[in-house]
Amino acid sequence: MRSVDVAALGGLPHREASGRLLAAGWNVCGLGDWATVWRSPDGGLVARVSPFEPAYGVFVELCQSLEGNPLLPRIEHDVPLAGGGRITVMEFLTPVRQAEAEAVVDRWSAAAPDDPITAVRRTAERLDAEAARSIPFWGGLDHNPGNVLRNAVGEPKLVDLFYAAGLEIYRVLLEDPARLAEAIPAERRRYICDIAALARMSDPDELAALRAAAASIG
Repeated sequence: MRSVDVAALGGLPHREASGRLLAAGWNVCGLGDWATVWRSPDGGLVARVSPFEPAYGVFVELCQSLEGNPLLPRIEHDVPLAGGGRITVMEFLTPVRQAEAEAVVDRWSAAAPDDPITAVRRTAERLDAEAARSIPFWGGLDHNPGNVLRNAVGEPKLVDLFYAAGLEIYRVLLEDPARLAEAIPAERRRYICDIAALARMSDPDELAALRAAAASIG
């Protein structure tokens, strides 16, 4: 397997980090709203690469603070990228059947004292409350069935439990760029117009307007 030193990718722009993954034999296997997901040549790992990432660090903190909890994915590396991006490498996960996902959500709601999901819920709720006070445009906690996946041996894993209010971020960028500039420092939003959802869904005029607004605040 061709290898890549993920730690060495820290501080690179997201395109250069992605280019190094590509050169090392990684392949795109997923595209979310914020990030592109790359799978390692041996299939065991994925690298989530985001150019602008206001919220994902809270999920990483959750996983690292509860390392070994059977409901959370194993994170191998997590490093910041230039301009406010992030690369996170974790174990490869696949979808589960709807009934399995709903069963995990039911466990979250029940929060039985002897269920390891209860520690996840309590820690996630604490982190959510802290993030709501400290992260601009915080969206909240999201534990819907779509956020349940499985690992290679069939164990359910919770992913993407937190989110940023993306629609609000980009509405404010267009309507009141100065407010956004005050909320998010320039070094944390250099590639704000490069997230996957904009590349996938915006028409040329929308992209031009967003980029002009971003350029107006540096």
